Amino acid sequence: MTPDSRLTVVIPAFNEEKTIGAVLTRLFECVPTLFEVLIVDDASRDGTAEQCRVFAERETRIRVLTHRQNLGKTAALRTAFEHAHGDIIVIQDADLEYDPQEIPALIDPIVLGKADVCLGSRFLVRKAGRVLYFRHFLANKVLTLLSNILTDLNLTDIETGYKAARGVIFRSMLIESRGFGFEIEFVAKCRKIDARIYEVPISYYGRTYEEGKKIGVKDGIDALWYILKFNLLRNKAASFRSEPRLS
Repeated sequence: MTPDSRLTVVIPAFNEEKTIGAVLTRLFECVPTLFEVLIVDDASRDGTAEQCRVFAERETRIRVLTHRQNLGKTAALRTAFEHAHGDIIVIQDADLEYDPQEIPALIDPIVLGKADVCLGSRFLVRKAGRVLYFRHFLANKVLTLLSNILTDLNLTDIETGYKAARGVIFRSMLIESRGFGFEIEFVAKCRKIDARIYEVPISYYGRTYEEGKKIGVKDGIDALWYILKFNLLRNKAASFRSEPRLS
């Protein structure tokens, strides 16, 4: 990777009319060298699609992809990766829980050739963050520990939604999970190809359920199954269309 590497930001969005505009505005302010932004509207029932259309008319680097029915975050990411052309791809949530100003630091280890994957950790070093649910914190710690045992990694935040990686990794990965399962699946499969994984500290501005947070108890239960499935029941050949070249 070089400083001239093309950067794609993918944004899965479902009923985020209150925040999607601010995300896009801040994104282009903080990362003016963006190559493209792919928004996947996952059959939103509010004004998300209209907000995206207005921004896309003003900015040619924005492309909007639409699901006719709500398929979940992982399906939205799968759609985005199929259309992404960047050398580096960043996943940006549409709800402002993750701040686009963190992107330069998130991609820096990849640009410098030190990493193939970089994860934004909410716990590596505590930066600015809204204090919310202890049960979510505890569940994440348990899931991170179980994942680390099976991957032999020392990650601090397996459930982070802020990810950057070489585009070839996202495009070649066979994504099987549903809902919010991609976080577990991604790390397990990156480990199978010995990808160099970095973590960087990020700020986090979590939402309450009243404000629109969508992850629930079932997602935590599913995550336990995905940890076992993708670490123990999937080999490298079953995880990628073809093994990405990382050298």
